[in-house]
Amino acid sequence: MQNRLNKLRDALANIGADALITERDVNRRYLSGFTGSTGWVIVTEKDAFLVTDFRYIDQAQEQCPDFTVVNNQRKAVEAIAQVLKQAGVKRLAFESSLSYGSYAEWSQAFDGVELVPTSGVLEKLRMYKEASEVEIVRKAVKIADDAFQHILGYIKPGVSESDIALELEFFMRRQGASGIGFDIIVASGPRGALPHGRASEKLIQAGELVTLDFGAQFQGYNSDITRTVAVGEPSAKMKEIYDIVLKAQIAGVNALRPGITGKEADAVTRDIITAAGYGDAYGHSAGHGLGMDVHELPNLSTVSPFVLEPGMLVTMEPGIYVSGLGGVRIEDDVLITEEGHEVLTQSTKELLILPV
Repeated sequence: MQNRLNKLRDALANIGADALITERDVNRRYLSGFTGSTGWVIVTEKDAFLVTDFRYIDQAQEQCPDFTVVNNQRKAVEAIAQVLKQAGVKRLAFESSLSYGSYAEWSQAFDGVELVPTSGVLEKLRMYKEASEVEIVRKAVKIADDAFQHILGYIKPGVSESDIALELEFFMRRQGASGIGFDIIVASGPRGALPHGRASEKLIQAGELVTLDFGAQFQGYNSDITRTVAVGEPSAKMKEIYDIVLKAQIAGVNALRPGITGKEADAVTRDIITAAGYGDAYGHSAGHGLGMDVHELPNLSTVSPFVLEPGMLVTMEPGIYVSGLGGVRIEDDVLITEEGHEVLTQSTKELLILPV
């Protein structure tokens, strides 16, 4: 954790603050290792504090050896104010996610402290994954890959989308996942035209494509995989759409390397889909960063300014969605390396036609 704290201190010097406070769960855990549900991390030029309540004191002391743990005695704002006073903090950076109510309360309670709004300070640090983080993500990806292989034998006509989603979650939890990274998407037939078509009570029908978008959460990190399969023989049109998306997705993955921008990576996939006549049916970004949040920096989009660098972890997930007909999306998790990239997801991307 000391390496992360030192990087944050360098960032604070650049924005002219002498401390930062965060209560956002993923940022709190990233800096301290604390997994409790309530707490405030305060990092100064020399010290690091975790303010929490009685329920978590023993846990915090065990999980956060680099931090001074403070029991807030059910008076959190007063406890934070006392820490700031003792540490001599004059300019306190806070995250833009802070509610206005908390900002107003802090303005009154933190005497002599200037509150400095910031955005993305920790999120930009989290873009660069340490080796230990990558290994955790590998395990989360392996759980998702195994879940995809498992669910292939479960998908058949007459089974509901919601039952498929439930089986996916059960399987991933049995493999060690602490939960799902997001609401599982199971979108079959015409519902495949919904990019975020969460699993419904719709029953799978023969001849339909089924898009599965899901991820495992493991030790605070997430995987995110999308595959589209056919239940019985699909129509020629849907096969055509699948082939276009697969071509774009493979080209997008192959383009990922240090030095390419998120905008350029997005354009690789978008140019292929547009040339095939489906540009208007591809309305979302090509991908996004992945880690403690399912969607984090850097993003791969038409306006992304980010230049990819080694240690970044992104998804590549182009898609085509035709209202009333259906859709296709294919997604991999990809690590940017010194040599280029490494695809972490291993599930096949060829169109699987499941028996009916």
